[in-house]
Order: sequence, then C-alpha cells, then structure tokens
Amino acid sequence: MIICDRQHLIARCHERGYLLEEVMPCVVYQDGDSWTIDENHPAFPHPKGAGTKLKQILGLVGIKAKKGCQCEDRAKTMDKNGTHWCRDNIETIVGWLREEAENRRMPFIETLARIAVNQAIHWADAQTPKSQT
Repeated sequence: MIICDRQHLIARCHERGYLLEEVMPCVVYQDGDSWTIDENHPAFPHPKGAGTKLKQILGLVGIKAKKGCQCEDRAKTMDKNGTHWCRDNIETIVGWLREEAENRRMPFIETLARIAVNQAIHWADAQTPKSQT
C-alpha cells in the first residue's frame, strides 16, 4: 500500500497516460487529500509497455487504431507480456504491422516497422521497473 497526496496520483496518471477515473479502483481509502493506494491492484497506473509506445510512435505519422482492427488487442498483448516477450517475438509484431498495412492498403516498409518496434521496446524499457520486463 502507498499513502500519497491525491495530486501525486493525478500526476502519475497524467505522466503515464491514464485518466483518474480509470485508476480509482486502486484507491482503497481517502482521508481528504491523503489517499491510500493499492499498487498491486490491476487499475494502478503502472508505466505502459511497448504496445502503448508503438501506438504512440505510429500516431506521430497519423496511423491510429480503427474500428474493427486488432491494433488495441495487439498493443495490450505487447504491454501485458512485457518487453522481453516483444524482443523474442519481433517477427510476429512486424507481421502484425504488415498485415494491418495490407488491410488498410498502405505501403509497408519492413525496416521502418522494425525500427518503430525496437524504439517502442526501448522506450518501454526506459520507464518500466526491471521486474516487469
């Protein structure tokens, strides 16, 4: 359990890309602005993983998840399985990007896809506690 000021949790949410409403289930007690947080609760705003980072990279060039695509599920798989899994399964991830590019009738450049995936893994590693990689 963590005891912190409400503003600290809000700052963590903002820093890690969560809405306060999403993480409220991890708040187990409130005494004014002093909150008790269960950091082991699934709603705790842990740093997001390589899947989320890859979505951010693709978003920079205007590629976003669309209704009916598997992008969100695949990003969650990457986040849940960690950066070690992503490194071991880079062929699968690049294949996912190729498949989605074909579905969208977009050009696909494998070298750029690999660079994007590797950068996402690197950024996720930089912000994730080593026990979660």
